[in-house]
Amino acid sequence: MTLIPPRAHFCWIGTKLPWAYVFAVLSAAEHSGLPEIILHHTDALEDGAELRALQARPGVRLDRLDPLAYLAETGGELGLGEGLATLYRAISNPAARADILRAAILYRQGGVYLDMDTITTASLRPLLETRDFVGTEYIVWPKWVRSSRSPLVWARHLTLDVMRKLLRRLPNGWRAFRHVEKYCFSGVNNAVMGAEPGSRFCAAYLQAMLAVPPEQVTQPYALGPDLLQDVVAHYPSAELTLCPPETFYPLPPEISEHWFRIGKTANLAAVLLPGTRVVHWYASVRTKSRVAQISPAYVRAHRAHQLYSALVCACLPNLLEML
Repeated sequence: MTLIPPRAHFCWIGTKLPWAYVFAVLSAAEHSGLPEIILHHTDALEDGAELRALQARPGVRLDRLDPLAYLAETGGELGLGEGLATLYRAISNPAARADILRAAILYRQGGVYLDMDTITTASLRPLLETRDFVGTEYIVWPKWVRSSRSPLVWARHLTLDVMRKLLRRLPNGWRAFRHVEKYCFSGVNNAVMGAEPGSRFCAAYLQAMLAVPPEQVTQPYALGPDLLQDVVAHYPSAELTLCPPETFYPLPPEISEHWFRIGKTANLAAVLLPGTRVVHWYASVRTKSRVAQISPAYVRAHRAHQLYSALVCACLPNLLEML
């Protein structure tokens, strides 16, 4: 029985929509197996080839969202008053604002939420047969480690951090990291989430956001993975599905730089794992500057020597021929 509605949600804050994020939406329309792909945007989008590519794709719907009104309505349904809208207004970081919006959208509408820095590679329909799901990733510095006073804990994770820094720079270092990742912490990430309408899990997540001290809400990951990890730790495990890292994060943070390395050949089949359904390539880490370079011409030119370009070309071959 399908519990999660067959729709995917994206959220964009701003007027200029780069090609890299257009590819995210189009790949979901192409491979997710979901008939409805919704791009919620808080601002009027600039006209251009990027916007027209989305408008021309069947199954993709653009939804202009008033975030403060939407969050006020969500807060009213949850008995939180204006708390969510006030929190959104108090922060300026788009990533933190998107953390609030994604949980509210999933709570009210249900479906699958995907970050804009993703490429969908396989059907998401098998994930709909659960109440809620969230993906895990291999990380070196979870919140509990950063706050630990144990010299042994710090020594272990500093060692992992040094190895990760080395392997993100070495050619094909992602291969060697596959032997190291098992020693990392498997933490949750909210870049890909799924929920049924009225989700108790999303309600708990939204309520927890209002409990974060005001001086902490602007810190990186405070409303995202750090808070979500706390919510998951106190949520009944039987009601929540945790997807393994290979599902959405085949290359973890930092190591994900290899998506953009230029090498001799781009062996995409070796990077994608059997269970991979979405590739999250972490625009928020070190690859953010690459976004401005990405275009249909860019991925066509680099597809033989760069994993990211090979990925896009493999997922959207027909579209790229037309652009």
